[in-house]
Formats: sequence, C-alpha cells, structure tokens
Amino acid sequence: MGAKKISQETALVSAAGARALDAEASAQWGLEPFALVEAAGRACADVFVNNAATSEIASSARGFVALAGSGNNAADALVMLRALILGGAAEPGDCAVFASRLPEDGERTPLSQAALALRRLGVSVKAWDGPAAFLAQLLKNAPSTGKRGIVIDGIAGTGLDGPLRGAALEMAEAANALGREPGGPAVVSIDVPSGGFDGWRPGMPAVSADCTLAIEPRKLCLYAPALRPRAGAILPVGGIFPAELVGKYREAELVSWESAATRISPVPRAVHKYGRGLVEIRAGSPGFAGAARLAALGSQAAGAGLVRLVVDPSVYAIVAGSCSGVMVASSGADGDSAEGRFSPNAALLGPGWGRGGDRASLLESFLLREKQGLPIVLDADAIALAKDATFRGNAILTPHVGEFAACAGIPRDEILADPVRAIRGFAEEKKATVLLKSHVMHIAAPDGRIGVIDGMNPALAAGGSGDVLAGFCAAIAARSAAAKNFNDSNYQFDGYACACAAAALLVRAAESEGVAGCFVDPAELARAAAAIAGGAWIRREL
Repeated sequence: MGAKKISQETALVSAAGARALDAEASAQWGLEPFALVEAAGRACADVFVNNAATSEIASSARGFVALAGSGNNAADALVMLRALILGGAAEPGDCAVFASRLPEDGERTPLSQAALALRRLGVSVKAWDGPAAFLAQLLKNAPSTGKRGIVIDGIAGTGLDGPLRGAALEMAEAANALGREPGGPAVVSIDVPSGGFDGWRPGMPAVSADCTLAIEPRKLCLYAPALRPRAGAILPVGGIFPAELVGKYREAELVSWESAATRISPVPRAVHKYGRGLVEIRAGSPGFAGAARLAALGSQAAGAGLVRLVVDPSVYAIVAGSCSGVMVASSGADGDSAEGRFSPNAALLGPGWGRGGDRASLLESFLLREKQGLPIVLDADAIALAKDATFRGNAILTPHVGEFAACAGIPRDEILADPVRAIRGFAEEKKATVLLKSHVMHIAAPDGRIGVIDGMNPALAAGGSGDVLAGFCAAIAARSAAAKNFNDSNYQFDGYACACAAAALLVRAAESEGVAGCFVDPAELARAAAAIAGGAWIRREL
C-alpha cells in the first residue's frame, strides 16, 4: 500500500522521523516553526473544546495552568492557552504559565512570542520556582463546586534523549501529585505526556495525563505498551502537515476496524462452505479443553465455512459435547485419516495444546505444509515449539509479551518499551507475521510493515481471549486462501492483512453493545464478533 493511500489519521512516526518531517516542512514547503506552532496550538484548543471526551471538562474548567519547557512543545501549549482565551473558553485572570525558562529580552522564537501575547492578555507568566505557586494558582477558585483546574502539559516533547531532570522533572512530579488527588486538576498533554520518548523505559519519570492531544502524525512511543497508560485518552489533532509529507515519513500505521476490514474481500453471494474456507485446529489437552473450544468459536465467528477441530482422545468427549457446528475428531488413526477428504485452507496449532507427546512431530508436518503454501497460525505452545523454525511468509504467530520474550530472547521490559524494534527484526528474520498481544497490539510483516491497534480494554484481559483471536486469524486466512481457488488466480497470502483484521475485530467486539464495560466469558467476544464480521463481509446488495 503506497504512502499516499495512508491518511494522516493512521500515520505513526518515530521522534527521528518527526524531526525530519519538520525540517522538510520548513525547507521545502515554507512551513516555518512559527506557522507550525500557530497551527498546532490553535488546533489543540479546537479539539479540546469540541471533542466529546473533553468538551465537558473544558466547559466547566475553573482555570488553566500551562507548564512550559523550553521548546516548541511548550510554544504549542501557550498558543493553545491563548486560543482558549480568545475563544471565550478561559478568562485571563484565571490562567497562568509556569516556565522552566523565561524568554530573554529581544528573543524572537515561537515560545517567546506566545509568552508575550499571553502577558499582553493579562496572563501571569512566571519562572518555575517549585510547586507552591503552582498549587496556589490551581486552588485559586477551589470553592467553585464541581469545577476542575486544567493543567496543560507542555513541559517536553519527543526530542528528549534521556529522563526528565531539573525544573522539568519538578513540574512533571507536581502535575502527577495533584492529578492523583480527589477532585484534582485534569492534565492535558500536548503531543506526548512529557517525559515520554522513543527511548523511554518503565521507571523513568513521565506525566500521567487524562488526555493527550496528539499532533498528526502521531508518535510511535505513544503506543508502546509501557508508556500508553500515561497518555490517557489519545485525541488526534490534524491539519498541520500536508498528507503527502506525512505519508513520506510514515513508519507504521494505526489500524482501525474500518480500515482493516476493507482489506479482506467480502464473501461472494454464490458461495458454499468450502468457498468460505476450511480451518483445521490442533488444540486442547487435559485441563485446557476450553482453549480448543474458544479457538473453534473464534473461527466460526470470523467466517470460516467449516471448522475441523482435532483433539486428543482424552478430551474428545468434553470438546465434542461443547461444540456445535464444528467437526470434532480424535487425533490418531481415526482423526488423521480424514485429512485427505478435508484438506484445510488454513491451520491453527497451539491453544491449550501442550508441548509433550507427538506435538513436535505434528508441528513439523505443518511447517512443511506452510513451506508448500498452507497458511498456518501458531499460538501459545506451538510458538514455543517453533522457536527455531523459519517460515516462507505463510505463518502468523500470535504471542503475548511473555511468550515472545521467551521465543525471541528479548527481555520483557524491552519489548513493552519498544515493541516495534523487537518484532520488526524478528518478523523479517523468521519470514512470518507477528501479532504481539498486549493492551496495545503490534503487528509486524516480513516485508517491514508495522500496524498498531490501540486496545486498552480490560474486557480483553481474560484467559481465552487470545484463543478466540487465534481462531479469527485462522478463519480470515482460510477464507483468503480459498479465494485463490474460487475468485482470484493471482492471489498471494497476506498474513499482515489477516492479522490486522483479526486483531481489530477482537477490539471492536470488546467495544460492542452488551460486551463493553463487562467482564465477559471470551465466548461472548466471539458471538459479538460474528455480527460485526458478518456486517462487514457478507454481501447483501442485489
């Protein structure tokens, strides 16, 4: 997919990419820092006032305090404050700025000009001198019942090369301390929570924001699982850079259900079950029969025409009695003898499978078939067994962070802090698509494509949701592969598109009516997903 087809709303860049974009915008497009700061600050104010997530906070604010560092991120915050005042959302007397460095006389920078404008409007602009004055300003109108102060966090941007220190660290710590108090101020970060950057690691200081006004293109570090909770609600702020320039520097994409669903062809009206794809699942073991059932439910929900679930004889009765519409077979002579009659379009191995007995030899047989073109999905135990394997582009691996750490030999904290670096190299080396599961999911293709899906949904933090997701992947892969025989002779399997659609479907199911806000049986996720997937992929037009 070419860069020009990627909208600004989906583009993600590193800090280095953002700096290069800024430089080209200035040198080649005539977008000087003053123009960019003005556009960004005004757009931040507009989003803050008009977005449904923050409009109520904005309308009931009792005062705004901007915490400003020394760079253009601080200038963005001050221009935002000025726009709020001029737009009637704030009164100058109820606003203040505390800066780590006051502009010098004669200085002409975006920050100095923004500070000058605020002073002329009657806003107090002071140098940071500890938290006492900051606290006093926020408590100035405390008797106003039901109203909160607002802290605009413009302390630091993504240009950091190490942890916050000095006045910047004090300001961040003061904002966090007050934000944790009952009725404390709402904290609104500009671009990223201050302290966050591409090299950020757990334990480093960073602002904990209620929301982040993320200037497009959004920064990759926002979605690192370790930093993501610090950002609160991420609200996109667009219209700053030309789409062509954003596309040029895009390093990853933020994937939504709407964008992912369109990459998978709908089911033709004149189709039979084999046209929708046959999925074979090898899963389950004593004590883990439920994983096999959930994987099968996931495959059904995502549109597989036929699901064949092969399990150990020891759990056959349990699984067969709990699955409807699924061909359940017992492994061994009886179950495996049917493979010639039911040749799968995709296979899923691993949910609740275990690693003993014949697992390694069975996996080897499917790895050989992957090299011959069969799409396979490896989850849980199958990932561990395939640790030393390489693939031929037809495999999707669905590890959680712990499983990936064990497989790739990368410390867990490093993966949580910088998942893109971890999975991109692994996917290229192994020639497989990697879907890394966490509260933010990251997908890497062997060709270098990176997708990010923002989850942050506690409903998914339950054993079994990963089994459902693996089933989604297998069903979408099977239907895509079936299209080779029924619709498209030029078909080439795209594990990245399948994984993006599966992960986005899971997140959308968790947000759907009847599931959102609930602690649910993962089977309910599959049922919710069935309606969503059907709505996207079943043709209804005449």
